[in-house]
Amino acid sequence: MPRLKVLTWHIHGSYLYYLSHAPVELYVLSKPGRPPGYLGRHGHFPWGANVHDMPVSDLPRQSFDAVLFQSRDHYEKDQYEILTPAQQRLPKIYLEHDPPRESPFAQPHWVDDPATLLVHVTHFNALMWNSRRTPVCVIPHGVTVPPDVRHTGELARGIVVINHLARRGRRLGEDVYARVRRDVPLDLVGMGAEESPGGIGEIRHDGLCAFASRYRFFFNPIRYTSLGLAVCEAMMLGMPVVGLATTEMSTTVENGVSGYVHNDLDWLTERMAGLLADPAEAHRLGEGARRAARERFAIERFARDWRAAFEAVAGRPVARARS
Repeated sequence: MPRLKVLTWHIHGSYLYYLSHAPVELYVLSKPGRPPGYLGRHGHFPWGANVHDMPVSDLPRQSFDAVLFQSRDHYEKDQYEILTPAQQRLPKIYLEHDPPRESPFAQPHWVDDPATLLVHVTHFNALMWNSRRTPVCVIPHGVTVPPDVRHTGELARGIVVINHLARRGRRLGEDVYARVRRDVPLDLVGMGAEESPGGIGEIRHDGLCAFASRYRFFFNPIRYTSLGLAVCEAMMLGMPVVGLATTEMSTTVENGVSGYVHNDLDWLTERMAGLLADPAEAHRLGEGARRAARERFAIERFARDWRAAFEAVAGRPVARARS
């Protein structure tokens, strides 16, 4: 059978790259000048032949099997402005990347439609959103790392990977990062990292694994957001991960096995100091992190899950894709 043709938007480049490992044809919307949300097949990712640039001006002449939404504005507004009536009636999936912001447990999701599949990227997110009538499926992250890159940890420092930490503040743990950095050497990479102490700048996705692999451990100071792909990639490299025991992090990192998670910053600081003093222990925890990542974040499982979700909405009752 021919591959399903899925129309979508470019919201998170790294996620879109990993999604392109699913055996479907992805048509990514673009506009002149490539404004946010309409980047199309763009950027430094090694896109495969199944990722196609889809100019909005060409939409009326195209046919698809399903539409994948990833943004509230695109779901509530843009689809009615740029999709044809026939395209608006196509099977729909809404991919929710984040936990609820307005209320951590009571916020209704804006998608309230028994005919649309709502996909969450973590079980924590699915638990916290009030999905109302919408069927729900959880597809945990899947990542890849270069086969020739493994954690070495020769730098007695920790690395933090967050975009625009200075402007995103407490939710992303700007204060946690600053406090821990008083006692532990930390470097920050990501877009806008130069705005924060210890900020190096953005490292392209295709070079981030090699850059990060030299650090002794990965530190995640984030209080409340979805599980970061950078955490999954670090674990897949064989890096020990240290972070707050919040959201999906509390079930991702196992204390003394793949790293450390806790909500006592003094306790975490002691563990990080211990890793700086003991490279062998950092290596042991890193191997545990890699074993966990290969089991939990394998790209093959991720691709199968997404294929099943697309096939469920396009050719079988949506209820079959629930989990």
